[in-house]
This record gives sequence, C-alpha cells and structure tokens, in this order.
Amino acid sequence: MNPFRLSMFPLILVLPLSLTQTALADDDRMSTVAPLPRYQQECGSCHLAYPPGLLPAVSWQRIMQGLDRHYGVDATLEPTEIREISRWLQVNAGTRRKMAEAPPEDRISRAAWFVREHREIREAVWQRKSVGGRSQCQACHRGAERGDFEEDNIRIPR
Repeated sequence: MNPFRLSMFPLILVLPLSLTQTALADDDRMSTVAPLPRYQQECGSCHLAYPPGLLPAVSWQRIMQGLDRHYGVDATLEPTEIREISRWLQVNAGTRRKMAEAPPEDRISRAAWFVREHREIREAVWQRKSVGGRSQCQACHRGAERGDFEEDNIRIPR
C-alpha cells in the first residue's frame, strides 16, 4: 500500500468530524444542555425557561442577584434554590462569540444577535396578541421549550 495514502487516513476520518462540530457549534439548537428540573419548575412557571446559552454568565449572575426586582416582579427564591440554579446557569451560560456580550438590561430580546436575527420582523407582528412580544420565543419557535430555534421550525402566528 502507498505510505502516503496510509498517512492521510487519519486526516480523512478527522476532517468530517471537525466540520460537523463546527456546524453544530453555529446552529440554533441549545438543547445539548441537560435541563435543570428546579430551573424548569421555578423560572418556567412564569415564562419560557430560556436556554442558559442565550445569555453570558455575567447576565445570569445579575439576574439571579436581582430576583426581588426581576423585570418588575418579585421572583425571590430560597437561598438554596438560588445557589443551585445560579451554578447551573453559570456552567451553561453562552460562551460563543455572538452570545458572550451582555445585552442592555440583560434582556435576551435586546442582545445584538437577537436584534439581527429578527430584523425582518415588523413591529406590528410583535404587537399581535398571538405573539405577545419579543420575550415570547415559543409563540413562533415551535421547539423553544427544547432549545430549538432553527428557522425550519418557525411558525409566526396570525
């Protein structure tokens, strides 16, 4: 067998794997993070339990430290719940370049990447009762609860 061909064999196996990992790193699925039941229960009782990768660690830290004034609502939790949820959010926070910058007021809907991704949505669409505003991801993203924000799974309600 040709020694050159044999030396290329590992490269042929590794190259497709690295391309797949790059593609997965850039897609819109956040479902690779195992859900934390306490987070789902506590935070998901009032709104979508947003995937932690949508905000950087610094934003989650400020949010968890300000639960007594959580966007106009007192969302105070027990100290043990705060520690458990905070630790999980910090470990799973967004680190990709587009998620690493803290948005104004730590609002996902004000992040530069969010604004860019939704730039084609007219203001009237956000105002629809069936949509409920920018923070209601699940209104259009059918897989939002699972962390799936793929364009193929979007359905904008009338």
